[in-house]
Amino acid sequence: MEDKLKGRRIAVNTMMLYFRMFVLMLVGLYTSRVVLGALGENDYGIYNVVGGVVAMFTIISGALNSSVSRYITFEMGKGESAQLQKVYSTAVTIQLVLALIVIVLAEPAGLWFIDNKMTIDPVRIPAARTVLHFSLLAFVINLMSVPQMASITAHEKMSAYAGIGLLDGFLRLAVAFLILHSSSDRLVLYSALMAAVVLIVRLAYGAYCRRHFPECRYRPVFDKVLIREMFSFAGWNFIGVTAGVLRDHGGNILVNIFSGPAVNAARGVAVQLNGTVQGFVTNFMTAVNPQITKSYASGDRRYMLSLVKKSSRMSFYLLFIIALPILFNTGYLLSLWLKEVPEHTMAFVRLFLIFALSESLSNPLMTAAQATGNIRRYQSIVGGLILLNLPVSYICLKAGADPEVTVLVAIVISQICLAARLILLKTMVGLDSKAFVKGVWLNVTAVSAAAIPLPLLAGSFMPDGFAGFFASAAICVLSAALSILYVGCSRNERLEMFNMIADRFRK
Repeated sequence: MEDKLKGRRIAVNTMMLYFRMFVLMLVGLYTSRVVLGALGENDYGIYNVVGGVVAMFTIISGALNSSVSRYITFEMGKGESAQLQKVYSTAVTIQLVLALIVIVLAEPAGLWFIDNKMTIDPVRIPAARTVLHFSLLAFVINLMSVPQMASITAHEKMSAYAGIGLLDGFLRLAVAFLILHSSSDRLVLYSALMAAVVLIVRLAYGAYCRRHFPECRYRPVFDKVLIREMFSFAGWNFIGVTAGVLRDHGGNILVNIFSGPAVNAARGVAVQLNGTVQGFVTNFMTAVNPQITKSYASGDRRYMLSLVKKSSRMSFYLLFIIALPILFNTGYLLSLWLKEVPEHTMAFVRLFLIFALSESLSNPLMTAAQATGNIRRYQSIVGGLILLNLPVSYICLKAGADPEVTVLVAIVISQICLAARLILLKTMVGLDSKAFVKGVWLNVTAVSAAAIPLPLLAGSFMPDGFAGFFASAAICVLSAALSILYVGCSRNERLEMFNMIADRFRK
């Protein structure tokens, strides 16, 4: 009964996050259009380049943010309020120190880049320097929000997470309209207002946490052991974060070296579309991750392992039901979205979707490994394998392969990493790797094989244009849903799903 309640909580939280994502996606697309029109191409480019210099420091912060989230969620699972309060205060102290380090490093590095390396009209250099200051301020404020955001997700208060996220999105839209009607330097005003938005959102997180969570009250704490543990965890996590950045951005650089900027544009379009689709799985895992970590901390290993296997399947299902219609209608969708579709875009889109499906199986395994806190061996092996993306892609491109090979390599290495994770987690948490292969990997393979023939057959009879696309997409979704229900799910899972849907309709 308790497991069913936890499952319902995951479902409700996932729906909250889906609503948040859908609204923010619409608001974000419209906001970017308004901002581009208000700033113009040159100033918009300056803002993004300068912001990108600051964003490079997310490699450092990303590893530490994972450490903060893990420790807060872990202590909540153990139920020790005194230690939880100490972890929260220590996390805030660490973020303060990190913020100072980023300011000391990024400020001179950014100014040097603007003055010496950036291709920019000399008249706009003072504005670019101001953008750097405000971008750094926004970055530092965001760093200070991490312990509050980790507390909200650890408590599984996704309604608050969704609500504050919506506040953020609508404030950004308001900023876009403000600069559209401003007569001052719009680039400087935009960067200042965006920093103000970040500050308002940070205050909203802080106010909610102080009101609802007793542990979220900062007290100066200097626990050497805890600080050393958190930095050690972040240090090993740094390998994985760096490997992922090099795989994604390094692959983009290799494509530029061997194929030129036009192919980079095709890859960029594919990455943007894939990121939107992958958001559905990200939201689902945001709802699931706290329960994996808390069940490990509380010693409920049975539920944790069950949740890892079930959420791996569900992550794949959620992505598959969205990805299948895109895979079968890639060309038409791209022609609707873009005026001119760069060469290679269709292949990149399809390969990135397959890569996302492959990675979706591993997301819960990553969370389970992080929950143990002992990630030295895990990150050395898995991070090392991910780092192979760059040299292997380079060798393939040097041998004359098409630029799409960078994603093909990522797909193959993703599956190798999945196998490595299964072997490692057998020792780390007692995961039955054979049961995972049978119950998850073979399961989703069978679902995919069962879902594809009907859209493939129907495709040859579809008319051109929107009517054909609509019919094809409907057949893809129906075929995927039926395959998931009757090939992927057990009878009990189908009944549970139907009952939950019926309850929602009754309410």
